[in-house]
Amino acid sequence: MRPLRLLGIYIAVVFLGGALLAPWLYWLVQSMAETFPELAREPFHRYVNRSLLALALIGLFPLLKALGATSPRDIGLTRPSGQWKNLMGGFLLGFLSLALLAGAALMFGPRDFRDEIEPVRLVRRLGNAALTAVVVSVLEEILFRGALFGSLRKVFHWVLALVLSSMIYALVHFMESARATGPIEWYSGLQLLPQMLRGFGVLDAVIPGFFNLTAAGMLLGLAYQRTGTLYFPIGLHAGWIFWLKSYGLLTSGPRGVHDLWWGTAKLINGWAALPVLAAVLLAFSLLPMTRKREQPAL
Repeated sequence: MRPLRLLGIYIAVVFLGGALLAPWLYWLVQSMAETFPELAREPFHRYVNRSLLALALIGLFPLLKALGATSPRDIGLTRPSGQWKNLMGGFLLGFLSLALLAGAALMFGPRDFRDEIEPVRLVRRLGNAALTAVVVSVLEEILFRGALFGSLRKVFHWVLALVLSSMIYALVHFMESARATGPIEWYSGLQLLPQMLRGFGVLDAVIPGFFNLTAAGMLLGLAYQRTGTLYFPIGLHAGWIFWLKSYGLLTSGPRGVHDLWWGTAKLINGWAALPVLAAVLLAFSLLPMTRKREQPAL
């Protein structure tokens, strides 16, 4: 059960440490407001989010080392040579699946293409979306599939580990921004943590958004389990993120109109995403891949 203890310590350090670190970062930036005016105007909840992210990244490599990962191969990062087929196959599957969903939302849903975006700005924003897709997919796959799923798989049967890691993945992505009121105190970050989970009290937000994210996490974890490397899930994840970032930029529509079915600008938080995810699962199951030998539970 040592992996579970290590993961528990890691999660506690990230969330509690990030919440306690955020006020100090906020005060530091406020003291340099004349030098960094834009940063100083950022709301406090963004300092909390960035503190959580910073500690998650800083603590990732010590966590992997403590879990026994002595090389990148231990978390699914083998040499890239010969892995381009997995990487590009995953990207095309992710890209085309959400392109299909976005196309259906434009044809039958309430959203339309924006017509006021300047070409230069469009190219810049799409470039940012592509860069975000690359960075986020690599980092999140290392954390959620390589570290989290990989460590849980050492304790539980891989199917149970897949479900648990996918639910945690969805939980993290389901956290909302919460705005602090009043002066910032040393405990203000701790006060925001429960508020960041308030979205779970809204039934329309939990269903189907949380379940769609859990299903997406299971697809990514299954890709890691079947191929034995992170390259296919990184590609699949990157294809999804590119559309998630681009959809809100390229389209617009009235809020609250058919959101439950088609989702909002986030695209994947409506019921229409569920059959698409099911189709991706079917397509993935038919792809020829080298199966990873199941690791027995301890």
